[in-house]
Amino acid sequence: MKNKKYSAKDFALILKGMMEKYEREIRESKFAELMNKHFAASAIPKGIHCLSLRLTDEYSSNAHARRQLPSPELLPLLSNNSYYHFVVSTDNILAASVVVTSAVQSFLKPEKMVFHVITDKKTYAGMHSWFALNPVSPAIVDVKGVHQFDWLTRENVPVLEAVENHNVIRNYYHGNHIAGANLSETTPRTFASKLQARSPKYISLLNHLRIYLPELFQNLDKVVFLDDDVVVQRDLSPLWEVDLGGKVNGAVETCKGEDEWVMSKRFRNYFNFSHPLIAKNLNPDEPAWAYGMNIFDLCAWRKTNITDTYHAWLKENLKSNLTMWRLGTLPPALIAFKGHVQAIDPSWHMLGLGYQNKTNIESVKRAAVIHYNGQCKPWLQIGFEHLRPFWTKYVNYSNDFIRNCHILE
Repeated sequence: MKNKKYSAKDFALILKGMMEKYEREIRESKFAELMNKHFAASAIPKGIHCLSLRLTDEYSSNAHARRQLPSPELLPLLSNNSYYHFVVSTDNILAASVVVTSAVQSFLKPEKMVFHVITDKKTYAGMHSWFALNPVSPAIVDVKGVHQFDWLTRENVPVLEAVENHNVIRNYYHGNHIAGANLSETTPRTFASKLQARSPKYISLLNHLRIYLPELFQNLDKVVFLDDDVVVQRDLSPLWEVDLGGKVNGAVETCKGEDEWVMSKRFRNYFNFSHPLIAKNLNPDEPAWAYGMNIFDLCAWRKTNITDTYHAWLKENLKSNLTMWRLGTLPPALIAFKGHVQAIDPSWHMLGLGYQNKTNIESVKRAAVIHYNGQCKPWLQIGFEHLRPFWTKYVNYSNDFIRNCHILE
């Protein structure tokens, strides 16, 4: 039997087929890696779950863990506008402790600091226990569960009930549209963004609370809101002196950087401009800004319709089957705060430590607040090793609860 002879054309076709197969396998491997990373980022680490359970148990058995926070004589300071007020909203006890500890250690006058830590009902006992047993004096810490705010009722926040219960939302998070996606028509970056948008935190009440700050803190004039994935490295008191020019929100703009993931975002990166309502009302070149470290002038806010605008656009997105923007709190906030944002110096807030492993270490050291936004949180195993020490330096590894739960071991 004679050997079959192949023409140059035959070899070209064979080579083309081999290359296509190789590229397809590489692509599928990349998407599988992104999916695994998504699940790793969404899971609660065993150590953090242990910490919450043990502290909750301590609340029920230890009177000192249940002591009033703050002590009765300090309660008037919770609404004293001569103090520096910070708000942190989270169900992650370890993350909250790092935010508060780092801010206190970096502040020039910690005796003038008040932290309003807000958590959900299931985490309240554990969060209260942590700050009762680990005071950050002379700073003042007030821990509240969302169930303890009289104003925070379903009647006052009807949109949140719709977001949490809407069938479209449930299908978005629990359906198979990601698994069934046509990967040949999807870029890895788009796929990663869609996966991140599926995070349950985006429909969490805690994540939406920042839009209700004027109502939740009716006696306060100005607050700094901090996300739970930040570390404070510099005294933040000068933020209260920043001239907001009558605006409501002091924030770092994210439209002037060179990287694609974090600091080069405009409205076109968040909104679907093929939707007629978006195209009619928004400019794709409008600069974006960052949540995570914001100075809010609550007096100026109360004179606006920002919260109502936020609600109205959330409803429109629901009516549009979530086609106006990817899920999250920033897109509707970009619309609601339009015209009410004062750009502040970028050195106040450095973003992207949960996205990129090539972050410049010297830039990290210089930033007032560093933000691990992105999937690679420092408390997760997928966190970047060279960036983790900026966070772990504020974890008290000698604490019995931290040690017994084997945090990050």
